[in-house]
Amino acid sequence: MTLSNPTHPSQSQTESPLSPQDLLARVEALRPKLGDNFRDEIVKSLYAEAETIARRAVHAKGEARYDLDQRIDRLVTSPIFGLPIMLLMLAAVFWLTIVGANVPSKMLADALFWVEEQAAALFTTIGIPWWITGFLWHGVYRGLAWVVSVMLPPMAIFFPMFTILEDLGYLPRVAFNLDWLFKRAGAHGKQSLTMAMGFGCNAAGVIATRVIDSPRERLIAILTNNFVPCNGRFPTLIMLATVFVAAAFPPLFASLAAAGSVVLVVLIGVFFTLVVSWALSRTLLKGEASAFTLELPPYRVPNIGRILYTSLIDRTIFVLLRAMGTAAPAGAVIWVLGNINVAGVSLAQHIANFLNPLGGLIGLDGVILLAYIIAIPANEIVVPTMMMVYMGTGMMTDIPSLEGLRTLLVGSHGWSMLTAVNLMLFSLLHNPCATTILTIYKETNSRKWAAFGALMPLGLAFLVTFLTASAARLLGLAP
Repeated sequence: MTLSNPTHPSQSQTESPLSPQDLLARVEALRPKLGDNFRDEIVKSLYAEAETIARRAVHAKGEARYDLDQRIDRLVTSPIFGLPIMLLMLAAVFWLTIVGANVPSKMLADALFWVEEQAAALFTTIGIPWWITGFLWHGVYRGLAWVVSVMLPPMAIFFPMFTILEDLGYLPRVAFNLDWLFKRAGAHGKQSLTMAMGFGCNAAGVIATRVIDSPRERLIAILTNNFVPCNGRFPTLIMLATVFVAAAFPPLFASLAAAGSVVLVVLIGVFFTLVVSWALSRTLLKGEASAFTLELPPYRVPNIGRILYTSLIDRTIFVLLRAMGTAAPAGAVIWVLGNINVAGVSLAQHIANFLNPLGGLIGLDGVILLAYIIAIPANEIVVPTMMMVYMGTGMMTDIPSLEGLRTLLVGSHGWSMLTAVNLMLFSLLHNPCATTILTIYKETNSRKWAAFGALMPLGLAFLVTFLTASAARLLGLAP
């Protein structure tokens, strides 16, 4: 191929062809003059030209469904209505997951804890030492039972609904709506899909980053998925919203206020996802943001068989088994700390007292920090661990009534609104659970990135809660 000077066409026959090196140099010289949306404009022009040719050459009957798809897309991908529709749909999925999981979670917990009582009674009857009975049944088994009863019902509801949206063809529209935000943050538009999966489980969200082709942008998505609260953190958020936020409103609006506060925490998580993605893309993970062409698939009737297999086998069971593997040691540690006494005080209380100064610095206390240390294997056991230490029992304890819980936290242990706000922030930002850390290691095959993915959110959680507590004390809003 030869390049001719358009102002002197008569010289085209005498010019020698450019060498590959000259051609590449010419390309590099012209690249800075191109706009950021140059590739997008090329793709748009190609599709527009193809559509024009198709309209001239092809005449088909029965295109009503295609027209309906276009009408729906004008609404769900609209610059005005696209994001509000997405938020409403996300809120509906949350509401169905939280409300729908309450009854089966309680039924499953009652059944599993009944097994624990019967087995422990049997061990006592046949003369097994109390510490073996306690360690195995009130420690290891109870930790497993708690994780299963808290995780399984929400995942069994959330993942099928998520898969229905995926099979229906809506999730590519979500990526389309959010692409501009992630592009500004130096990340990939498909990161929004992995975030949505993280609401069910952050480990599943990390696995979902496989849809991102760019290794750099996939790593950004992996390292920031933790800022999406998984179903293991929702019990803590819901408890705080109910005890503190809802209590400040009339009964008619209490549930709406509680739900609104949880949604606000989710939006704060999205904000931190974008900010940290932006920071990583300009420091440790510098590079040019990749462009991708997203062809919106037609809407289709979801395949029930595929939905059940993908959501229940590939996602729910897979994640649950990993969580159970890490929860068993946590249950054992909780029991040991609660049942070994030194000078008449349990090891758990000694550790909590040691951590109190650090906890007070960030608006929390030592019991909360101890609960999060023990709960590294599974976030689901944070609340029962706190209740165990506060109430002085020797095993994970169920949450008392709403009034009893408020009396325990506020009246007996001095919790304030600052405690609730900072615990919400800490629960949102702190390190991922052991299952997610293990998944990060397996997906990146790097101990360095697995360690960074665990420590970076924890450092951010301490920084944010410290600043919040300091500001509240400076303004006289907290002691």
